[in-house]
Amino acid sequence: MEHFRAVTKVAFIGAGSIEFTRNVVTDLCGYPELAGQLQLSLYDISAERLDFARRLVNRIVAQTGAGAVVTVTGDRAEALAGAQYVINEVQVGGYAATRHDFDIPARYGLRQTIGDTLGIGGIFRGLRTIPVVVALARDMLRCCPDAYLLNYANPMAMLPWAVYEGTEFSRVYGLCHSVRDTHAFLAGLVGRKPGEISFTTAGFNHQAFVLRFEHQGRSLYPDLARVIDADPQLRRRVRVELFRRFGYFPTESSEHSAEYVPWFMRHDSQVSQFQIFVGDYLARSQENLRELDDLTGQLDAGQALAIEPSDELASQFIYSLETGAEQEIYVNIRNDGRIANLPANACVEVPCDLGASGPRPRAVGELPVQLAAL
Repeated sequence: MEHFRAVTKVAFIGAGSIEFTRNVVTDLCGYPELAGQLQLSLYDISAERLDFARRLVNRIVAQTGAGAVVTVTGDRAEALAGAQYVINEVQVGGYAATRHDFDIPARYGLRQTIGDTLGIGGIFRGLRTIPVVVALARDMLRCCPDAYLLNYANPMAMLPWAVYEGTEFSRVYGLCHSVRDTHAFLAGLVGRKPGEISFTTAGFNHQAFVLRFEHQGRSLYPDLARVIDADPQLRRRVRVELFRRFGYFPTESSEHSAEYVPWFMRHDSQVSQFQIFVGDYLARSQENLRELDDLTGQLDAGQALAIEPSDELASQFIYSLETGAEQEIYVNIRNDGRIANLPANACVEVPCDLGASGPRPRAVGELPVQLAAL
């Protein structure tokens, strides 16, 4: 395969993020076609987190022998200058702000599980993150107008939408694991590998639905229904209950899904029946901080890191555009008629083909009426 350019500059905004920086850099450094071609530009407003990212990324580059050039800066314009890809990983306010997202509503009796997408927690996070991401897009118009903005930050549907409503920048693609992980989960339930199954999934981020779930032209939904009927514990999951009620399987985990609809978390009996983990994201955030301490200790001790490819979506996006390798991922973008019965200006999640001609999001037609209504 040919390289399209001598240097591929990837800027990481919020580079102190543990999971995304580690996974994307590990994947990019693992592609032999990109060896000696990568410039990894790290930016974070936290000097401490930026130094952690510098040490982490340099260690990954050294262990993989990828020959990538690593640059570190506290100047966002410098990080963006000449970039072809910009990965947004920011969590504005960090763990302290997340505590407010949960603790303030809890005083008034409001339960949340994740609080990063909609409801009051998602609104809080959106209000503090939208200005940062819109400002980033405006900087990109000045510093790297032809780059792609690959967004990982939540609330996912709000942020790309804010970019194309609030700026002239349009090359923004939201990336989320929920569709890919749901496809793998469903394949496992019916005893098949994901690659053996034909999927089409669409909707809003964190509440898309699997519209086509087939093997060699035969729907696997009857098989899934039989598996669920035989497993009482599966029937105690929110997303399984949504599937039973709406006829299509949702892409988001039960922990997320419980707070997106009004039928579960208001009621103590439902919280118990469906095993809903109130405050789940706080526990995840604390585990993330422990992982930061562990990784810092390994770096301090000069230990080799346990790194392995993760098929991270931003890595796949970059790899396909740089090498021309064709593949499909799911992206969050402006609808523009791709889902015919949702608003044109909404940010929707749809399949997207990648390759030498760039990203090509696909139209999926209309959602079933009950899904569009939800």
